[in-house]
Amino acid sequence: MPSTLTLSAGPLFLVLGLPERGMPEILAFGRGAAAPDFWPDVPRSSRINGMDVDVPSAVLSPVAGLGAFGWPAIAGHRDGRDFLLDFAGWTARRDGATTRLAASDAVAGLDIEIAITVSDAGVFGLSTRLTSVKDGVYTLDRCMAGSFLLPSGEAVATRFAGMWGREFQIRRHTLAPGLTLQESRRGRTSHDRQPYLGVSVGDVRFAFHLGWSGNHRIAVDTLDDGRRLVHLGALFEPGEIRLQKGDSYQSPVAYAAWDAAALHAFVRAEILSWPGGAMSPRPVMLNTWEGNYFDHKLEELKAQADAAAALGIERFVLDDGWFGRRDDDTSSLGDWTVDRRKYPDGLKPLVDHVTSLGMQFGLWFEPEMVNEDSDLYRAHPDWALKVEGRPFLRARHQQVLDLTRPEVADYLFDRLSAVLGSLAVSYVKWDMNRDITHAGGADGRAVTDAQTRAVHALMARVRAAFPHVEIESCASGGGRTDYGALANTQRVWTSDGTDALERLEIQRGASLFLPPEIMGAHVSANPNHQTGRTLSLTFRALVALAYHLGVELNPLDMTAAERTELAGFIALHKRLRPLLHAPGANFNLDPRDGRYVWGAATAEHAAVFVAQGPSMIAEQPEPLVVRLPGAPDRRWRIAAAHGDCPSGFFRMSDGQTRLLSGEMAFSAAALASAGLPLPMQRPETAILLELVPAG
Repeated sequence: MPSTLTLSAGPLFLVLGLPERGMPEILAFGRGAAAPDFWPDVPRSSRINGMDVDVPSAVLSPVAGLGAFGWPAIAGHRDGRDFLLDFAGWTARRDGATTRLAASDAVAGLDIEIAITVSDAGVFGLSTRLTSVKDGVYTLDRCMAGSFLLPSGEAVATRFAGMWGREFQIRRHTLAPGLTLQESRRGRTSHDRQPYLGVSVGDVRFAFHLGWSGNHRIAVDTLDDGRRLVHLGALFEPGEIRLQKGDSYQSPVAYAAWDAAALHAFVRAEILSWPGGAMSPRPVMLNTWEGNYFDHKLEELKAQADAAAALGIERFVLDDGWFGRRDDDTSSLGDWTVDRRKYPDGLKPLVDHVTSLGMQFGLWFEPEMVNEDSDLYRAHPDWALKVEGRPFLRARHQQVLDLTRPEVADYLFDRLSAVLGSLAVSYVKWDMNRDITHAGGADGRAVTDAQTRAVHALMARVRAAFPHVEIESCASGGGRTDYGALANTQRVWTSDGTDALERLEIQRGASLFLPPEIMGAHVSANPNHQTGRTLSLTFRALVALAYHLGVELNPLDMTAAERTELAGFIALHKRLRPLLHAPGANFNLDPRDGRYVWGAATAEHAAVFVAQGPSMIAEQPEPLVVRLPGAPDRRWRIAAAHGDCPSGFFRMSDGQTRLLSGEMAFSAAALASAGLPLPMQRPETAILLELVPAG
């Protein structure tokens, strides 16, 4: 007999109807959703010229052959046969926070299991497992991780556009009727098509994310009654997934939440794994890339470490250029042995010097790549992904190693282990600097899915062997930024674009699904190395201060006055770090008239960043509206104003001066409705307001 299943993740509810055969029907999904009393006696289907049987279209993972004509979430065949699916015998089994729905298709010879995981943070996770139980090969063309139901009505989608150096550019558009499809074939999360989708329908909103670092697909399909199904899953190359009898395909996990706050809480509670079991205060770090590039001189690096320690920096990361004969990006990837020309006694003298200053030491690797000019490639040219007879495309003078081959994964693990096991390294910047174009394995078949899994497995293997080492996920900046990678990493390099003006939009976009303490944000040099733009040190520091703060320059190139100023901002960050990285405290508002507002607030303390990008258009700025936790009638005041205050304002009235100096108090309700009448800011300026309860 059909049965009803109600699952809850915080305020979110998912109600399913388990049929005798077919696919589970999504009866309700959303905040406070409830099971309909009339199911299954009163079906929804009422087609005038349709099937003679009731055909639900709002189902988990629709398939062809059941009479609904929407986009199939699962599709495959056995040499052109068994292309229709009809699962029967559905059962539900609870396994802690996970409910597993299982059924079989005896004709197609497939078993299915849909895992639905709930989190108190308010996030659902769906994944699908298909197993072939019949002789022969079942070619799986598509198997989405899961499907989520949206209500009918005008819907606005939020997606990311972007490129290298300008990731996470928020774009909003109305969802048209029919099918909306996003696909990425770059072999990594990508800079331009992140596996994220936000949708608002009236006052109903959702955020979806696929925890997968490889090719992906997100489909939004309009149903006959105007509602929509959102499907998220991996994207396969033709013939890539072939299941022999007994073989299974396990999808990645598709996540659904109400808003960014729920996703942040979920990442903190369920995804991230910290050395020692809990996050320590995020160390302020110096990364040597933009300060040195490939020019490594031991004594100068030691002097940089001295200067970094004097600034209050807590982690020193040696970037690219320390291995092989790596004087530029054309050679030595794959040869993970120390360049004795630059380091005659190895890295230990530098590591010992850094750690003697009380700083952690970090090191850059790009394990998945190989240069043709390398000892590794000369010995094993067959280890690179390629398709025989097709052009051997290069990107950044490098090729991609086939990690699906055990001997390749073992070699890389041994090389990394030799370095990490012999030095006091507590941090790895794990980079990946090219898209994957010809992902052919040793047998000539596509391995894009297997390569992604092999990368995750190598990361997990390194983490297990060196649990004290934190890993940063970097892929030409933010090109690998997903919950699959975050299962084995603790930081995301948000973008190679370090221009603070560009970072306003980059960091706002990434904040839709990443908590601030894992988003790398660095104070870079003047002029900026990507854009050539010159910005004040105050602006550069305040734009980075709320996140995982770092420095991306050579401190020896700074004047004494600049070092004093930067040391002051680092000290300010450390003082505010418990607030800025407090669970559930952070916010990031949409910009208005070029003004960006973000920060963190608890019932006792708030830090509000206000940065003006381009010049305002309006004659007067809008009042600053921020919602603070706690009683609405509680009174607050500005305890301190840091940064471009008052120099960043065009003019200030006496009342505004008194407001900013803390002489005037205001209620939380007034701040959330009327707002603060701040003066107009000059372009490319920033202030940080500290708010505390008055009296």
